Amino acid sequence: MDRLGTCSSSLSIIFSLLSFAFFSATVNAQSFIGVNYGQVADNLPPPEATVRLLQSTTISKVRLYGADPAIIKALGNTGIGIVIGAANGDIPALATDPSHATQWVSSNVLTYYPASKIILITVGNEVMTSGDQNLISQLLPAMQNIQNALNSASLGGQIKVSTVHSMAVLSQSDPPSSGAFNPGLGDAMRAMLEFQRENGSPFTINPYPFFAYQSDPRPETLEFCLFQPNAGRVDSGTNIKYMNMFDAQVSLI
Repeated sequence: MDRLGTCSSSLSIIFSLLSFAFFSATVNAQSFIGVNYGQVADNLPPPEATVRLLQSTTISKVRLYGADPAIIKALGNTGIGIVIGAANGDIPALATDPSHATQWVSSNVLTYYPASKIILITVGNEVMTSGDQNLISQLLPAMQNIQNALNSASLGGQIKVSTVHSMAVLSQSDPPSSGAFNPGLGDAMRAMLEFQRENGSPFTINPYPFFAYQSDPRPETLEFCLFQPNAGRVDSGTNIKYMNMFDAQVSLI
């Protein structure tokens, strides 16, 4: 494997382990380690074996990309916080039919909670930068209907509702003090952020350190991304010195 492929793999592993700290640090400043539980692979261990592995570590939160019942059940009575997701394809029905949202919550949350410690539902993945204007317009109504279904089940204060963004929702990210949302997202993003403010839900985003490495020709970029010794980077707007990309991205968001 060449250097580019090696660093891509290393960056993916590191940021999978740290992404939950990134997601939540901007909301309540709690420190913890979480992992993304992907299933796009072969020869995966059964959920029970994976859960035993998780319990042998200090990992306290797990993000699922969907709502796999076997995994949610296996995580029951472990105390591990679980993030489950509704797929992009679920959004139209969730947006237009409140009863569908109620059924989704019943099937994917109430069946397992509270034994399985579901803490967050993510509605869609990177919808705001998908270019699908119809889906973008349906995203907030879908989130609202899921929130209403949780409220009706008296779980609105325990389980939060969010959506996962790509870094492309930001028009500028370097240095962190210059960070700003893409103005093209306009009213849709403002309305979503207001909904999240009202309900105390986290702003969630997928960090992509490899793309930053790939597009940044500075010689120390790889070390900066991989938490290796480097000279650091000073934000000219704040005079804060960052020693790795993870800290810079947390500060940016």
